[in-house]
Amino acid sequence: MPPSSQKLGLALGLAGVVLFGGTLPATRLTVATIDPLFLTAARATIAGCAGLAVLLVLRRRWPRALIGELVLAGICTIIGFPLLMALAMASVPAAHGGVVLGIIPLATVAAATIVTGERPSAGFWLASLAGAAIVLIFVLRHTPGGTISAGDLFLLGTVVSGAFGYALSGKLSLRMPGWEVICWQVALFLPLSALAMLALWPGSLAGVPAPAWAGLAYVSFVSQFFAFFVFNAAMALGGVARVGQLMLLQPFVIVALAAPVNGERIELSTLAYAAAVVATVIVGQRMRVQRG
Repeated sequence: MPPSSQKLGLALGLAGVVLFGGTLPATRLTVATIDPLFLTAARATIAGCAGLAVLLVLRRRWPRALIGELVLAGICTIIGFPLLMALAMASVPAAHGGVVLGIIPLATVAAATIVTGERPSAGFWLASLAGAAIVLIFVLRHTPGGTISAGDLFLLGTVVSGAFGYALSGKLSLRMPGWEVICWQVALFLPLSALAMLALWPGSLAGVPAPAWAGLAYVSFVSQFFAFFVFNAAMALGGVARVGQLMLLQPFVIVALAAPVNGERIELSTLAYAAAVVATVIVGQRMRVQRG
């Protein structure tokens, strides 16, 4: 892969991190008044309609040979990741969730070795482990009583789903454009998500405030749809493991957004942790990752 393509992949990856960084705060806003299960079905349905429209307008051919892989990736990105995240955000702050999701880069590297055959160097693994360790220390220092809650378990499931979702989508992005990967995923799950949305439709939505609707719009059009356009293209250009490591920055994007969006307090110590994590990302980007 030419160096210019890898640099473009990293730039797109950073943009994707920022876009995905708004997901937890937006979800936290929404689940305050909307059921997490309904939210998951609604966001998938809205994104599915958008994806289907794009595929029809551009007259994309039915990807028969890739259906199995698309469905498998969709289970992670459309069902597992958003559902577990919504359940977690019903009980833990967005900033707390953000730092827990900081271990996604390490999990993505592990998933990439299984899914795509990428072979990170020992230096890359060490940099990723260092970044994950910093994030875990951050979590331990900011968890009341140091106990593991149900919300933390949901977040752990979110990490696993996200890691395999990114890795599987990255692999598919080597065979079709990244925007087409997410379009087919949401379109394939549209019948299921639409039925689930209708079955879970609440008795009344009249009392839902504007911020919750804004959160639903964000997670539907950005988190579940457009952000994947950007991040899938980034992984195709820069590699799943290398671009996935940029997700180490996401916790601090989330913490920064949690203050104005959710009214959560940002402690000064967070800046020190952010600087340390950024340092591991810079080191990791200089390490060799052999593409499969």
